[in-house]
Amino acid sequence: MNFNKHLNFEGAHSFLSASQHSWLNYDDAKLINRYSTVQAAQLGTRIHALAAEHISLKIKMPNDNKTFNQYVNDAIGYRMSPEVVLFYSPNAFGTADSISFRDNFLRIHDLKTGVTRVSMDQLEIYAALFCLEYDIKPNKIGMELRIYQKNDILVNEPEPDRIFHIMDKIVRFDKLIEEMKEADD
Repeated sequence: MNFNKHLNFEGAHSFLSASQHSWLNYDDAKLINRYSTVQAAQLGTRIHALAAEHISLKIKMPNDNKTFNQYVNDAIGYRMSPEVVLFYSPNAFGTADSISFRDNFLRIHDLKTGVTRVSMDQLEIYAALFCLEYDIKPNKIGMELRIYQKNDILVNEPEPDRIFHIMDKIVRFDKLIEEMKEADD
């Protein structure tokens, strides 16, 4: 048999994918909710790309209390770099929405476009990854972490001990993962 060619879809997964078959257990309401969640995530990705472009080009937004505008303007004002990968190992890395480090002060900002409850854990992990990658002791620098969501800004100045704890956990877990990988070979 000559199978139809669908070159545009090779390597892609559909929403009703066979490999992610949990949708078989959905009712109509659950499907609608899940589809809306996926669409919101895709919109969030596009909004982050737009914010990164504005920051890179230093295009300020109107001064108002809108989340996107505050985030972009603050990142430009603090001379931050958008979408920076912080790397410890192939097992432990992440992309900070915007980051700067100058005069021994680390600043990390995160733009949240969804409505789910947020946590500073993600930004504290970025701070730990930064310290590991650049061999900086958290108790030797100042830090401010910000989350921008729902026209509000959450600000955290993490305790150095908290960042040291996360760094230790990253190093320990990375080592365990590598040991498991070696055992699999």
